[in-house]
Amino acid sequence: MEPRSSQPPPSADGGTCVFCALLEGRGTAAWIHHGDRASALLPLPDSSLAPGHCLVIPQAHVVGMQDAPADVLQAVTSCAQDLARGMQTALGAHGVNVLHASGAAAGQSVGHLHLHVVPRWEGDGLETWPEGRSAHVAPAEWLPALRAEVAR
Repeated sequence: MEPRSSQPPPSADGGTCVFCALLEGRGTAAWIHHGDRASALLPLPDSSLAPGHCLVIPQAHVVGMQDAPADVLQAVTSCAQDLARGMQTALGAHGVNVLHASGAAAGQSVGHLHLHVVPRWEGDGLETWPEGRSAHVAPAEWLPALRAEVAR
């Protein structure tokens, strides 16, 4: 993990984002880790999917996967990996789910990039894999268009 500090790192959001406010020390959070580029905290108790469920948030205010620079994504995924390893050792987790939504249509509820790292145990009863399929019909030439966009 990144070096620990006793205080949350400062942010440049201007105070409108709940996660940025928490990073600035405004509000109460149960912090697991404070890093220079990414931090981890527990969700609100009524939002926790399992004991040890954590949120990983970048220091930088970015809304989602689409606008995050590669170094921000690297810091967030590295912190998530450290949490997953810690959950295995400290909680005896058999696995983890890493959940994420970018954009309101995907179910993103807070406009600040965050990953949910949820420890899992055999037979724990939690269902996290989506059921069903999207009813959206993609344009006819979506595959070559996507390949071209990714290759840019």
